Amino acid sequence: MTIEEGISDLAVSRKRVAWGITGSGDRLAETIEVMKTVKRRYDGEVDIRAYLSKAGHTVLTHYGLRQGLEESFSTTVEVDSNTPFLAGQLQLGRFEFLLIAPATSNTVAKISSSIADSLLSNAAVMALKGFTPVYIMPSDLREGTVTTKLPNGRNLKLRVRKEDVENVRKLALTDGISILESPEDIIEVFEKHFGEDRR
Repeated sequence: MTIEEGISDLAVSRKRVAWGITGSGDRLAETIEVMKTVKRRYDGEVDIRAYLSKAGHTVLTHYGLRQGLEESFSTTVEVDSNTPFLAGQLQLGRFEFLLIAPATSNTVAKISSSIADSLLSNAAVMALKGFTPVYIMPSDLREGTVTTKLPNGRNLKLRVRKEDVENVRKLALTDGISILESPEDIIEVFEKHFGEDRR
């Protein structure tokens, strides 16, 4: 067997997960830390690939998190709704599941209405058509006020509107979509698909 054949066989045997990052800074650092933990636990078994929306790329840069993410994960930035061709790969079942965390209210609204005009909304819609599970951690989960951290470390108080929460509820009723409430819930998703803690 050649080295190239061995690498090809390894790539086939490893399960793949698509992780979408939108333009939400809320719990972004915590989510990245959880994903690093998951990566360590399933090292050699699961290939986690990060797909950034254009806004996600910008927010990661503002929060000073982009370099650390790129050092830990294979990352690709959105060009348009079909580039990179994530949607097709999800539809064909080449990923175990799609995780979007954190997800902005804009992305949630698009997916809940089957609007597929961005990389991650298109990926979610096509994944569902191909029976690939989708997990979404919305930034705006419950109506009321939330406090989030700005890139400079200051707190920012925001209103979560009932319209945004209604879109989350709509997603929760969609076959094939599961709503996650916190970054820690991601660990349970990986355990469900790949088994218990490997540490």
